[in-house]
Amino acid sequence: MTVQQIESNTQRTVLVTGAQGVSGSAVLKRYAALPGTTVYGVSRRPTEADGNVRHISVDLLNRDDVKAKLGHLQETTHVFFGAYIDKQNAAEKSEVNVRILKNLVDALAEAPLLRHITIFQGGKAYGSDLGPYKTPAREDDPRLMAPNYYYDQEDLLRNRQKGSKWNFTVLRPGGAICGSSLGSPLNLIAVVGVYATICREMGLPLRFPGPEKTYRAMYQVTSADLLARATVWAGETTAAQNQIFNVTNGDTLRWQHMWPRIAKMFGMDIADPVPFSLTTYMADKGPMWDAIVKRENLQPVQYEQIVAWGYGDFAFRQDFDNVSSTIKVRQAGFHDCIDSETMFSEIFGKLREMRILPRIPHSSSPTAPDRGPGSLDPQRKVS
Repeated sequence: MTVQQIESNTQRTVLVTGAQGVSGSAVLKRYAALPGTTVYGVSRRPTEADGNVRHISVDLLNRDDVKAKLGHLQETTHVFFGAYIDKQNAAEKSEVNVRILKNLVDALAEAPLLRHITIFQGGKAYGSDLGPYKTPAREDDPRLMAPNYYYDQEDLLRNRQKGSKWNFTVLRPGGAICGSSLGSPLNLIAVVGVYATICREMGLPLRFPGPEKTYRAMYQVTSADLLARATVWAGETTAAQNQIFNVTNGDTLRWQHMWPRIAKMFGMDIADPVPFSLTTYMADKGPMWDAIVKRENLQPVQYEQIVAWGYGDFAFRQDFDNVSSTIKVRQAGFHDCIDSETMFSEIFGKLREMRILPRIPHSSSPTAPDRGPGSLDPQRKVS
């Protein structure tokens, strides 16, 4: 059965936590577009209902609040868990993120129609936050030293799943998740887009803000839309039950080759990489961004909310290969992929349509890359 058949042939009621994040918003939109599907978006910030999407403001740390607002949703068939609370200490991070998942599972685990829970992890499961690790990373690689909230959340689900009618899937996107959501600062697309816009405003070339070693290392990125398709697939596929899968765009990149192409998307030149802190050097650019927003009639999102420069510093200082194997998920039946250059171009285009980034004058707009006669459509879905 193809992904398209899976998506169209099932009745669902889906609960999406972290619904305003870069991954959660993509999952919410994907499910909302499917026939026979009712979606509940859960987040701390209240949002108005839209079509078949109903938003619920919930404090997942508050067990009573979770039970009161979500416990009655006994018709729930699928849960996507994309909530996250950051803490500096690894033990504190594990405790708080396991607690919010436990509160949700406690409220819904006995729902009679519940079939599936999907959670996302990432490269930290392999130690990408600690330094160089074995690549390509595989799902059966041994665990790292505890505490690690990814492992603890997985163990919670495995223990609670025993004897239950529902199953779960863990998806591990590679590198950075990239999407077009508004107000999701932990989004590499937002980092690059706002940084490029400010450099262009200042008449500067688009200089890679990391060390030469990072510029030349192998890297992977993951489209939030592709992850959303994988989430729907996992929720309806026997081969995905109680499994872990790496999911990436399907290709690898080096910034030294991708960066000039991104610069072309903004009508800019590049210069040699110079490692500098985005957190430090972008801290005073709020007034400049506000002026751009006013002049270009962009959405009035506060500078501090549109991008997290510390996230950019982290991503652009991983001076080692970041590569995961996606063989397991392909063998299980999920074959969707997208060319990463195409992904960057499309998402920047969406952000311009959404008036989050300014439009580039037509004379500076890049043309579509010439992939030569007989080349494959980069968005072609192989099945």
